[in-house]
Amino acid sequence: MTVLPDDGLTLASEFPDATHEQWQRLVEGVLRKSGKHVSGAAAEEALATALDDGLVASPLYTARDTAPDAGYPGFAPFLRGGRPVGGWDVRQRHGRPEADRTNEAVLADLENGVTSLWLTVGDAGLPVTGLARALDGVYLDLAPVVLDAGPDTAAAAGELLRLYEERGVPREEARGNLGADPLGASARTGEPVDTEAAVDLARRTRDRYPALRALTVDALPYHEAGASAGQELGASIATGVAYLRALTAAGLATGDALRQLEFRYAATADQFLTIAKLRAARRLWARVAEVSGAAGDAGAAQRQHAVTSPVMMTRRDPYVNMLRTTIACLGAGVGGADAVTVLPFDHELGLPDAFARRIARNTSSILLEESHLGRVADPAGGSWYVERLTGELAHAAWAFFRELERAGGQGEALRSGLVGERIAATWAERKRGLARRREPVTGVSEFPFLAEKPVEREPAPGVPRPGVPRPGGGLPRVRRDEDFEALRARSDAHLAATGARPRVFLAALGPASAHTARVAFASNLFQAGGVEPVHDPVTVDAATAADAFARSGASVACLCSGDALYEEQAEEVAEALRSAGARQVFLAGRPGEYAGVDAYVFTGCDAVGVLSSVLDRMGVAP
Repeated sequence: MTVLPDDGLTLASEFPDATHEQWQRLVEGVLRKSGKHVSGAAAEEALATALDDGLVASPLYTARDTAPDAGYPGFAPFLRGGRPVGGWDVRQRHGRPEADRTNEAVLADLENGVTSLWLTVGDAGLPVTGLARALDGVYLDLAPVVLDAGPDTAAAAGELLRLYEERGVPREEARGNLGADPLGASARTGEPVDTEAAVDLARRTRDRYPALRALTVDALPYHEAGASAGQELGASIATGVAYLRALTAAGLATGDALRQLEFRYAATADQFLTIAKLRAARRLWARVAEVSGAAGDAGAAQRQHAVTSPVMMTRRDPYVNMLRTTIACLGAGVGGADAVTVLPFDHELGLPDAFARRIARNTSSILLEESHLGRVADPAGGSWYVERLTGELAHAAWAFFRELERAGGQGEALRSGLVGERIAATWAERKRGLARRREPVTGVSEFPFLAEKPVEREPAPGVPRPGVPRPGGGLPRVRRDEDFEALRARSDAHLAATGARPRVFLAALGPASAHTARVAFASNLFQAGGVEPVHDPVTVDAATAADAFARSGASVACLCSGDALYEEQAEEVAEALRSAGARQVFLAGRPGEYAGVDAYVFTGCDAVGVLSSVLDRMGVAP
């Protein structure tokens, strides 16, 4: 151990400690400059951010916000991780229907950093009969295989177990998951729940394959339907409890039943919420194990598979998805996931190409090998914010779990429509925030790029598009960009039919210092709906507005300037634009009473509603 010499350097020791009250007074001063006159706790509350599930993110966390003792990594309640060390299994998803091409992609992944395989089998991916060819050349005792086969689970599991026997894999070396998830399948399809086949698989793996799991508790159907983090957790715990009941009723000991389950969660670009969600999930499941009488069992730690969120992925400017999945992967790793799947950036466009798969697997490799993220156990542990958020999220999730239990359990809650109703209400509220751009989607609702060349991929089999009901029923599939995507699609169709996009003329008043900010705002807003802004000339007045508008080729206009110039020129310029044929005149700024102005666009306005009406007014077909 190296002892540093005492050089008399005492960092910041000469400064007095700042108090909470001093910080609040500084906040009060900042808020006064923005026109808000509040003091004390009210000033602090003014900076708080409302989250889903009734949670609130405060602007400042201190030692007063400490949570109960979180224990140690690898020990109950497993809040700090299910293992004493960090790192995760790099799991790549494959959903191609062609066995030969799947095999080529699988071998490339395993040779370049992937450590386990997640195979979609059945109508939505690889045929069961192609499983052997897809896994040709794979050392099944080294690379765990996780199946996702829906109604074909029994057949796919039987085929995989046959391959283990045929290729001489020692039974204790067979690892992975057979993927039985009858409640998850019901959530996706609306079909009745039948746990008998899942229980049979669990019995078989317990007796013959001690390291293999039979069931997956997949929370993605709820996340993909628009569930909050608390609802996703609550539904997963209710599903896990339903499976525990079925397995123990069939004769499995509680510890054996726990070891048959693996939980799958979504990791989003909200890194702190992702970290807290995975930590809270382990705490919740440890509580279930405790009340089930298995608190000290080695299988009580929740096995977690984190998947980067499909809901956050966009089809417009899809390369930005690489950034989203990197942050999501970071959150999943820091949160303690046992396995992480980074979906390729082109996931929502269809079947990924080799470049997209390479970037996806290298995301984990960089975080593990270059950033050394796996060398630290529970890196976020001790953070006042993370600990507080973890606890609050766990309580919200437990409340939803109890609601589902009171309704008769997860299966009955799905059949009655309770789960769908609760999630739909959450998504409707979130959609309102997305429409008002309170939750920005980079490249879509913010900073769109109308001139981008579309990225095209082969369609993925059996995957319903967001906003389109799943075949046979079940929960819907949503995506953050869906409303803006519909607007952009209208613009694309108009471009294809007419050779030009719908246009808006930005009538900038006064010098650049007066109009630049609102020109940028209006340009960004209209492009989010596929409307091309025309800002030429740089500035206009009542004398030049009509001629400039006529040359622009636009049918609507938007005034852009500061409030002082609006008072002087807005009505006169609006009248000139109308006389030149403008069907609609907007003003970028807070609503006022200017003659000749039809509507106002401002921060927090309903952008989707405004843009939809603009396209309607322009005659752009829906």
